[in-house]
Amino acid sequence: MNTTHKALAASLLAAGLSAGAPALAADGETFKIGVITFLSGQAAESFGVPAWNGGKVLIDMANAGKLPAPYDKKGFGGMNVEVVLVDEAGGATKQVQEFRNLVQREQVDAVVGYVSSGDCLAVPPVAEELKAFTILYDCGTPRVFEDGKYEYVFRTAAHAAMDNVSLARYMTSRGIEVKTYAGINQNYAWGQDSWADFEGAMGQLQPDSKAVTSLFPKFGAGQYGSEISALLRERADLVHSSLWGGDLQAFVLQMSVRGLHKRSQIALSAGDHVMPQLGNKMPDGIILGARGVNGLAAKARGGELTETLWNAYEKEFGVFPVQAPFRMWQGLLGLKTAVEKAMAANGGKKPNDEELAAAMKGLAWDAPSGRIEMALADGHQAIQPNAIGRTKFDEGSGQMTLVDLEYYDSRCVNPPNGIKAADWIKQGFPGAQCD
Repeated sequence: MNTTHKALAASLLAAGLSAGAPALAADGETFKIGVITFLSGQAAESFGVPAWNGGKVLIDMANAGKLPAPYDKKGFGGMNVEVVLVDEAGGATKQVQEFRNLVQREQVDAVVGYVSSGDCLAVPPVAEELKAFTILYDCGTPRVFEDGKYEYVFRTAAHAAMDNVSLARYMTSRGIEVKTYAGINQNYAWGQDSWADFEGAMGQLQPDSKAVTSLFPKFGAGQYGSEISALLRERADLVHSSLWGGDLQAFVLQMSVRGLHKRSQIALSAGDHVMPQLGNKMPDGIILGARGVNGLAAKARGGELTETLWNAYEKEFGVFPVQAPFRMWQGLLGLKTAVEKAMAANGGKKPNDEELAAAMKGLAWDAPSGRIEMALADGHQAIQPNAIGRTKFDEGSGQMTLVDLEYYDSRCVNPPNGIKAADWIKQGFPGAQCD
């Protein structure tokens, strides 16, 4: 059984254990969550399964009352948390139907899900139709709330503009002169938006730099021989990529064999999640982010909550947590905070969808990733701090590490409320608060 199948089997078993756990609340009441993430396909090994593994660890600890303060109240407001786990594989049409099943058939109290930007664009209109409280825990496209307005839908993680603005700022602060740069990004909302934001940010911070080529292979392509040949021919100073999951693993392996990283500086906006799988096959010196102060960047900063969840995850799964568990953690901790805030306001009853939405709007809470604030989209879209570093393999531990880390305040790399990310970048980051 390979690593993916072992991890998936463990995850499915974990879901059954969580779903079947006895209620801990005195009256036996439970809080039922639908959790959607990739459990199969090319996004499962490096993202979907680790995300659910992180969710399983947190929920089991919450149900046992073993999370640090202020999260030490058992379950969610004393209610035992029950999980209905759904595989995100299959595309947006399938996920819309799965969402309807969770709300109408399973009668979940909240939905937490979605890695794919395509799924995050498809589900919110249905959540509004059904008036179902929904947390988007990961997906990156800014379009969710910039092109739509929702009452019951929230995203508890920053969108992708932060990732690419941070990369451009890192090049500048580290004195990395970029005369020419190229891009390879997946051909859908996430990849297109990521490239546009990086190109715009570079235009502001290094206005003499020039984009020489931008490649958009299809999601799940897996083979990048022709794209790598084109990038080698260009000899750009820097190659930007927001590839993720199996696509990113394949690209790193293929470009390393052909020495692309020796001709161009490689910059990966969301690259940390493939580090455990690649190990020493990830070249030293790759500049990468983790879509927040996640993974090794969070470990370097420390803190009781980070250490508690990090150690529990590593003990159970034998590998350190990267961005996916961290983003699941901040989503679930935000939900726990909203549930308990709503219960404090309604006399201790299980909150309904309207009460949850009112409690989540504009909420702020602490996560292993730092302070999460629902500061955009009139309180429906989170901002958070970010970090960028360079890869370096540590022979002593046998693991890839991050060095030369730089941390960015939330308001340095996220737009203010009321302005679209692309406009904010184009206007030169008005209102940015950077040290």
